[in-house]
Amino acid sequence: MKYDCLIIDDEKELATSTRDYFNLFGVNTISIYSYQECIDFFKENQTELILLDINLTDGNGFTLCKYLREKINIPIIFISARNTDDDKIIALTIGGDDYIEKPYSLGVLLAKVKAVLKRYKKEDLKVYDDGYLKVDFNLHKCYCKNVEIKLTSLEFKLLVYFVNNSNRLITKDELFDNVWNDKFTSDGTLNVHVRKLRELIEENPNDPSYILTVWKEGYRFNTK
Repeated sequence: MKYDCLIIDDEKELATSTRDYFNLFGVNTISIYSYQECIDFFKENQTELILLDINLTDGNGFTLCKYLREKINIPIIFISARNTDDDKIIALTIGGDDYIEKPYSLGVLLAKVKAVLKRYKKEDLKVYDDGYLKVDFNLHKCYCKNVEIKLTSLEFKLLVYFVNNSNRLITKDELFDNVWNDKFTSDGTLNVHVRKLRELIEENPNDPSYILTVWKEGYRFNTK
């Protein structure tokens, strides 16, 4: 499974409330509570950003950050009640991208996380390739089983938005705003384009594995 944000914090109540708040605003988030849970998480899952506490029941965030930096290159934001300059310097020196003190404002933290995710995706995501579907963002090309699929500019824009916002609910209004840039686009227009895109990229358009309909709400794009 791929998430937007992973929270690692042994303050379970704070971690779960932050997770639920982020999910409410479209940032696909999971919370875990220990060093070992983090190690286990990355055996089968991915995330695009980490919120990491320093004090963990079975270790500390500094050690975990050093370990993670040897494995992955994604933003790591420390969240901690420790407020000394030494802690902040250590956190930033060993690979942390930011340091936010507790107690934090959920709204401000969400804004920071969204800004980092937006910047990270824009800078780093050049090609999506899962072995079957390949999307080259720079060349504006799409391939299935290494065969180029011809898409219109709008179809490609729709596919790019799906890929960049995968594994979460994408509402119809969100697509109207960000793909069509028009709040008054009809459901019928959207349905036609989604159906055409399925016919082009799905192995079985009648039983899609990528573009799933979320009844009465929108869609979810699954990455493999």
